[in-house]
Amino acid sequence: MISTRGRYAIRVMIDLAENDTGSYIPLKDIAARQEISKKYLEIIVKDMVAGGLLVGASGKGGGYKLCRKPEDYSVGEIIELMEGTMATVACLENGAAPCPRAAACETLPLWAEYNKLTHDFFYGKRLVDLLKKG
Repeated sequence: MISTRGRYAIRVMIDLAENDTGSYIPLKDIAARQEISKKYLEIIVKDMVAGGLLVGASGKGGGYKLCRKPEDYSVGEIIELMEGTMATVACLENGAAPCPRAAACETLPLWAEYNKLTHDFFYGKRLVDLLKKG
C-alpha cells in the first residue's frame, strides 16, 4: 500500500512541474493548492531534497523546485524514495539474503511476476505523464 507520504510526494512533484516559472515555489503555496498541511509537507520535502528529487532555498524568494525536467523522473523513483522498497516479499528485496527455500518455493514465481509488474508499471510512468494536458 502506498502511504500518504508517497501520494503527497507525487502531488508535490506534479504541483512543482505545473507551476514551474524557473523560480523557487514557496511551500505554503504548494500546501494551499494541494490542501495538505504545510507542516506535514515540510517533513516530506526534506526527504525529497535529501534524495535528490528537489532543490530547496530558504529565505526571501525561497522554496522548492525540480532538479530535472518532468520527463526525467519516474513515478517509481518517487515512490521508492518515500516508501522504501516496493518488493512484495522480503526475499525479493534488493540485497536480501538468499532464501534457502527458493529452489523449492512454489510461490516465488508468483511474487516475482507481481514484483515485475509493479516495478515496470511505476517505473514506466513519468512525472510528465501525470501533468494536466493543455
